[in-house]
Amino acid sequence: MTRIILNGCNGKMGKVISQSIMDNYDDCEVVCGVDINTTKQFDYNVVSSPDEINVEADVIIDFSLPVAFDNIMKYAQRTKTPIVVATTGLSDEQIYVIKSASEIIPVFFTANMSLGVNLISELAQKAAEVLGRKFDVEIVELHHNQKVDSPSGTALMLADSINEVYNNSMKYEFDRHSKRAKRTDNEIGIHSVRGGTIVGEHEVIFAGDDEIIKITHTAASKQIFATGSINAAKYLTSCKPGLYSMKDMISK
Repeated sequence: MTRIILNGCNGKMGKVISQSIMDNYDDCEVVCGVDINTTKQFDYNVVSSPDEINVEADVIIDFSLPVAFDNIMKYAQRTKTPIVVATTGLSDEQIYVIKSASEIIPVFFTANMSLGVNLISELAQKAAEVLGRKFDVEIVELHHNQKVDSPSGTALMLADSINEVYNNSMKYEFDRHSKRAKRTDNEIGIHSVRGGTIVGEHEVIFAGDDEIIKITHTAASKQIFATGSINAAKYLTSCKPGLYSMKDMISK
């Protein structure tokens, strides 16, 4: 039985994860939830701070907000508990903490918990290798009107995977409307749309002379992210200290 501490348990994703474990995973259980809202909604206790956790666990799933990340990471390091970091919008300093923590505990960190999204990241990278610099690259991401970070972590992940092919020589253009100039050949445009209840959509566009190639992923529900994070938690319990991603789990 994989015993899980769920940080952000009363958030939208936390509730989906809790329900998914209850309905679909006989080999997993949430033993404690952490949330500023301590209302008990499932069959586990909820505390407002990691310092109040009084049970042992095999792994932590952090699906919260950047403001709630620091304390759970300190707890993970102090108790030597593996942690799945699914929170987006983290600062460079927080990402540095993740990398440092991976030297002493197993840490699973990816910008998107969907298997499909990680697949299109691989496909986009392969397309960039084949097409080279003759094609302009643009990324469009769409999310619901409650999402606070922009661009999405997934859009940046896609851009980074493509940029690796170009030896990280490309610059990211987020604000093209603020200048009056032609598009340069060393940029990747990243555009954000926020509206309604869109769960998540990402499109990578390779625009060349007389032809356009598009790679698209659409999330129909939050369930795919819950499934990914739970599977990552199970995977991490057998890992040595280190930094892991969806690529590691897929290739196992």
